Amino acid sequence: MTIHVENLKFKCIIGILDFERVTPQEVIINLNIDYEHIKHFIDYAKVVDFIKEIMIKNEFFLIEDALKEINLKLNKKFNGIKSINLKITKPSILPECMVSVSDFVIFES
Repeated sequence: MTIHVENLKFKCIIGILDFERVTPQEVIINLNIDYEHIKHFIDYAKVVDFIKEIMIKNEFFLIEDALKEINLKLNKKFNGIKSINLKITKPSILPECMVSVSDFVIFES
């Protein structure tokens, strides 16, 4: 079974530039969680809240660090996760495009 979270939008502090450390900016999260559905139930509303909490609390400098932290914490908190495909987008950092970084992690059983 796969949970899909698409276009989750909220504001947080993320980035290395001076203005990014002061003013929250919008991020967009896209996420796929593949999990063992026979033995486990994962509440997608709790997943969404958990991701927002991690991002807002940690004020990451790099998207890469946010990806790593979210993947590890999701796997630890929710049982039965087989893989996570996570993408974080900063839609307003460059005027001519949206910039994203993604990561795909497979967890051993």
